Amino acid sequence: MAIKAVIFDLDDTLIVDEAITRDAMLATAQLAARLHGTNQAAFLADAARLGRAQWEASPVHGYCTEIGIIDHECLWGDFPGDAPETVALREWSRNYRGALFDAVLRAQGISDEDAADALAEAFADSRRRLQRLMPDAKETLARLQGRYRIALLTNGDPAMQREKIAASGLGNFFDAVIVSGELGIGKPHAGVFCAVLARLELTESEAVMVGNSLHRDIAGAKNAGLASAIWLRVAGSEEFADVEPDHTIDGLHALPALIDSL
Repeated sequence: MAIKAVIFDLDDTLIVDEAITRDAMLATAQLAARLHGTNQAAFLADAARLGRAQWEASPVHGYCTEIGIIDHECLWGDFPGDAPETVALREWSRNYRGALFDAVLRAQGISDEDAADALAEAFADSRRRLQRLMPDAKETLARLQGRYRIALLTNGDPAMQREKIAASGLGNFFDAVIVSGELGIGKPHAGVFCAVLARLELTESEAVMVGNSLHRDIAGAKNAGLASAIWLRVAGSEEFADVEPDHTIDGLHALPALIDSL
């Protein structure tokens, strides 16, 4: 059966995510060094170590894991909403931000809660300001538009992911958008792929998935029985998982020709 739709992941597939987070934390570490005389390398190492530990020990960790929210997103997401899980995430993350940077400063002998709160705000501001597209993202979507239905399937908090979509300027390309937090489950569960297909009114054999995560995007597409699972290999953030993509590309520019050949 002919391919009629292309389903895309968002983070590190259409927009840059991991690199921006690193850049935002580096900018925060540089600010701390200027204002408080901290050691930049120690700041970065402590922020990564302490942040991960606090997040994994948090009461919201299970919910975050289920829908695909990761630790650094809790440093800048607003998480609006009235659902109990969202309220708990919002309240915990607001405390987490100041507590993390307070712990990082204290590791270097600095006790200043106001400084910690200011650094938390600086990180969030930097993370939003630095957002950018993956190479060839807009051009690739433009080449596919009109020839295939285009959908977006992304893990994460609905408000955060839709904020990213709005900031990217890519929203008009999508015929359907599904965010895992709206369903309560995330990739690689087959159910979220079925939700996209239902929105598009297509069958599994009529759609392909494109994403950078072997575990979430590729394994998920195979779980759902999609026609093809296409792995975008992003240099420096390759995953290792017990799954083989149907096809691998090293840049989005190669995607239209590949899909045309299927």
